[in-house]
Amino acid sequence: QVQLVESGGGSVQVGGSLRLSCAVSGRSFSTLTMGWFRRASGEEREFVAASRRGATTTHYADSVKGRFTISRDNAKNTVYLQMNGLKPEDSAVYYCAADSGIILSQLRVPGAYDNWGQGTRVTVSS
Repeated sequence: QVQLVESGGGSVQVGGSLRLSCAVSGRSFSTLTMGWFRRASGEEREFVAASRRGATTTHYADSVKGRFTISRDNAKNTVYLQMNGLKPEDSAVYYCAADSGIILSQLRVPGAYDNWGQGTRVTVSS
């Protein structure tokens, strides 16, 4: 069973930065595709970024491209989401997700991931 624990959320002003972390245990980190999703109040969970297992390319939602960066530290079994230039519309609960069997076409689909963290809240105020 894969366990995911997010941290790093908080409140920040417009234009500020935060770095979210997701610590992974229970399975070899290198075998997992990692994703970040978010859910704003009253909205559906949406894709933010992903890092595929065994690949160096990363994937982003258009709304965060150029501002957010996903990275993974295999030695620490941790995936990060560096968020710069934050906007009020980035306010949401952010979730880390992991799965070992996702193919490219499934990266942006929440239902394709079997393992989820508890979420960490990000609030951006103007």
